[in-house]
Amino acid sequence: MEHNIYIYILLAAGVSYLLRVIPVTIFRKPITNRFVRSFLYYVPYVTLAVMTFPAILTATGSVIPGLLALLVGMVLAWISGSLPLVAMACCVVALLAELAMRMF
Repeated sequence: MEHNIYIYILLAAGVSYLLRVIPVTIFRKPITNRFVRSFLYYVPYVTLAVMTFPAILTATGSVIPGLLALLVGMVLAWISGSLPLVAMACCVVALLAELAMRMF
């Protein structure tokens, strides 16, 4: 069975287009419901988290270094909020944990 890449590209383009056009055509007035507005506000953040969370844990050879880096990143983000600091610290923790696991 041969897979045609152009069909996949057209299908992805069609779905992306519909996801952008349908809300504009359905919702003519501004959304005033607080619950719906709050829900829509957090959708991009949740989507990003769902896409990146598995990659954080499986970026190294084992889940443990990824988990340690995630925990350190969460604590540093809570304390300082500086993205470069958090990113560098997570990379260093993941590297050191990976090296420690290979040594033992």
